[in-house]
Amino acid sequence: MTVEDPYLWLEDVTGDEALEWVRSRNAETLDVLTASERFGQLRDSIREVLDAGGRIPYVVRRGTHYYNFWQDADHPRGLWRRTTLEQYRTAEPDWEILLDVDALAAAEDENWVWKGAAVLRPGHRLGLVQLSRGGADATVVREFDLDAHEFVEDGYTLPEAKHRIGWIDADRVYLGTDFGPGSLTTSGYPRLVKEWRRGTPLEDAVLVAEGKPDDVAMMAYHDPTEGFERDFVRRAIDFYRTENFERTPSGLTKLDLPEDVEVSTHREWLLVHPRSAWAVGGAEHPAGTLLAIRYDAFKSGDREFTALFTPDAHTSLDYYTWTRNHLLLATLHDVKSELRVLTPGPDGWAEAELGGAPEFGSAQIVDTEPDVDDEYLVDSSSYLQPSTLTRGVVGGDVEVLKQAPAFFDAAGIEVSQYFATSDDGTKIPYFVVRPPGAENGPTLLYGYGGFEVSLTPSYGGVVGRSWLSRGGTYVVANIRGGGEYGPDWHMQAVKENRYKAFQDFAAIARDLVARGITTKERLGIQGGSNGGLLMGVMLTRYPELFGAIVCQVPLLDLKRYHLLLAGASWMAEWGDPDVPEEWEYISKYSPYQNVSPGGEYPPILFVTSTRDDRVHPGHARKMFARMREQGHDVEYFENIEGGHGAAADNEQLAFRSAVAYEFLWSKLS
Repeated sequence: MTVEDPYLWLEDVTGDEALEWVRSRNAETLDVLTASERFGQLRDSIREVLDAGGRIPYVVRRGTHYYNFWQDADHPRGLWRRTTLEQYRTAEPDWEILLDVDALAAAEDENWVWKGAAVLRPGHRLGLVQLSRGGADATVVREFDLDAHEFVEDGYTLPEAKHRIGWIDADRVYLGTDFGPGSLTTSGYPRLVKEWRRGTPLEDAVLVAEGKPDDVAMMAYHDPTEGFERDFVRRAIDFYRTENFERTPSGLTKLDLPEDVEVSTHREWLLVHPRSAWAVGGAEHPAGTLLAIRYDAFKSGDREFTALFTPDAHTSLDYYTWTRNHLLLATLHDVKSELRVLTPGPDGWAEAELGGAPEFGSAQIVDTEPDVDDEYLVDSSSYLQPSTLTRGVVGGDVEVLKQAPAFFDAAGIEVSQYFATSDDGTKIPYFVVRPPGAENGPTLLYGYGGFEVSLTPSYGGVVGRSWLSRGGTYVVANIRGGGEYGPDWHMQAVKENRYKAFQDFAAIARDLVARGITTKERLGIQGGSNGGLLMGVMLTRYPELFGAIVCQVPLLDLKRYHLLLAGASWMAEWGDPDVPEEWEYISKYSPYQNVSPGGEYPPILFVTSTRDDRVHPGHARKMFARMREQGHDVEYFENIEGGHGAAADNEQLAFRSAVAYEFLWSKLS
């Protein structure tokens, strides 16, 4: 195992020497992959999908308006806009343009990338717009008048940083930011949260709460629901443990709850979603349960929670959201979506089906307006069915608002779900999307397996055009570390048990070959971020199973990941490499420390972004440099912009995607 690191200089993100190295590596890769006519056709085909005018303009409702952020070929940086329900129902809505990011970027000569806006409730006139340079997580903040369509002169303004900001009322905000030395955690997020009043200097903001240096972050927020106005503070101890406080005139009151629960309030209700088994009120509740209690009763000492959802071996809670009078639940049954509606009443909670999920598909409740009424919007799709956006009112009719176009011919394509057996006997689900005549053909296996993220079936126009339409088979792995079967599915593969996620993915690869779906020479894999780590481990520990690998915005040097950018916030997932007993198990799979000159590895392409201020580009840079030095078949592409998504706009995304698909197809076909 290599101990010395001669490539630390590549961690200098924007250093002249490092960037010159990046440009040289990019040129080497692109000279080969982009030279053919086929690449240009592929890139343009992907761009058509990303810019297609018939795409659904997804909206969020705030008051009487439906807000959308839209990007296309004419507006690559995007338009922030809004319309009414009456207009949104039409084929060509009349949009009120709030902010043209392309025009702003041109006027200010800045590479602005939209990062969202927090709109003040009620009233919805003022917004806190966040803009990023080149797509980084760090943003600038500017106050915006939505009715006047302009930034507020002398309004709230903040320079570039990783802010946590939200409205209290028209003249106050909660703010966590870089207030100077000692104000950030080791993860680079706010350690202090303050109340900042309009028209006062930032240095006069009043301290509300502070965390410890090795916490992940501090934040505060205000619930403006009329009759239920409350203020809360959250101290994120690590990625999965949080202390929750209510802020009252007399100070902070800590909520008597375990640290590993997710907590939310709505009107009179407190909801608790424990990540581990919890004994409370004389009852034992398993991990992944959803519990409800009246908030005032809880504060008075009542601990008799009502279980609104209890998981089983096949079903988990994916997420939940409120309308004004109802609670909507999205569950996963063997990774397929099911929707329910729960209604509190004098005799307890009534439950009914909500509907809207296709077979082998997913249904996402994309918006509600819980301040106002019981309207909800559901986006449903499957691997072969383009998205359908429906609007309903609980207890009323459902109408189709928008239907996305098809971007590839799905005739004859089959979708199947299989279960592979991992090394410890656990059954691991995965989906196979296979066009006719694709037996033993090029196959792309995608995986993530971390942070309780679930990979659910959904339509992918880019995958369809770039892979399925060319005769390739597409596979999605639902390995442990994800959230497909709730918190326990995730917790089975954290820290010292991380190897189980890797074993699961390898088991799926073997199962694909055993079923005759593909051969190992024609099996390619792809993953990004935590999935990039997964790719690195597959490269170094299971190289004999694969024909090619695309490793995107990856974490690869697990000896130093906690020292780079936001890395320290993820130690609850993988462990602390500075603790000898934890480095003992991390060192066994950390890709950068385990690649060797004598290894026989499949060809691999590393993709990252200079502007990624979440996962440091040094991981991919150093891994490529080490593998190149060792004489392996390795390619590299780093987008100079793009943030953690490795692309700042649709043009860059189409190019980056085409590079990856062209690499895979050239190696596997």
